[in-house]
Amino acid sequence: MRNLFLSICLCFTIVCNCQSNSTGHNKKVGGPCQGCEAIFEYGDKVLKDTDTLPDFSKTSPKLKLSGTVYQKNGKTPAKNVILYFYQTNRKGIYPKKGDEKGWGKRHGYLRGWVKTNSVGHYTIYTFRPGAYPNRNTPEHIHITVKEPDKNEYYIEDVLFDDDVLLTLSKRKDLKQRGGSGIVNPVLKNGILTVSRDIILGHNIPNY
Repeated sequence: MRNLFLSICLCFTIVCNCQSNSTGHNKKVGGPCQGCEAIFEYGDKVLKDTDTLPDFSKTSPKLKLSGTVYQKNGKTPAKNVILYFYQTNRKGIYPKKGDEKGWGKRHGYLRGWVKTNSVGHYTIYTFRPGAYPNRNTPEHIHITVKEPDKNEYYIEDVLFDDDVLLTLSKRKDLKQRGGSGIVNPVLKNGILTVSRDIILGHNIPNY
């Protein structure tokens, strides 16, 4: 009888631990994130570590955005992390073709998806976005992150250090979610080249 009692207790402990671990993995991180579910709208596209946004070939200045995604320690590369990008055109609007579905109706068609490779690298070919027509918001590229074992969340936009709209007061307000999003464009072989490394969980609520 004593052995039976111990066996029941052991089984109960295992079940409780499993439930506890499951809850931990499903914990919501990042806080509210309107439109973050757009990261799942890549359809049947096979995600790679490199993507080219629409209109890249016919729009200037062209931009190469690349970087490495790291685990929270800032040193270990993170593989198989999905990144979703979307941006404005040179006029500062999110252009649409009229047949958009889901969040494409809001984000437009200038968007893309990548999945980091075995060493955490990713690359996006696009062009430098324009500021919103009201000229109050700096030029930026939105990024959403989806780790294999966590929900999707947004990180700090890609911002340009030479943008006159990126004032000192705006810089002070940045939360540096996922690390600093401010990049320094350098012209290489006729294309602006910037690097935006990402540290998973950095300044992300409930991480």
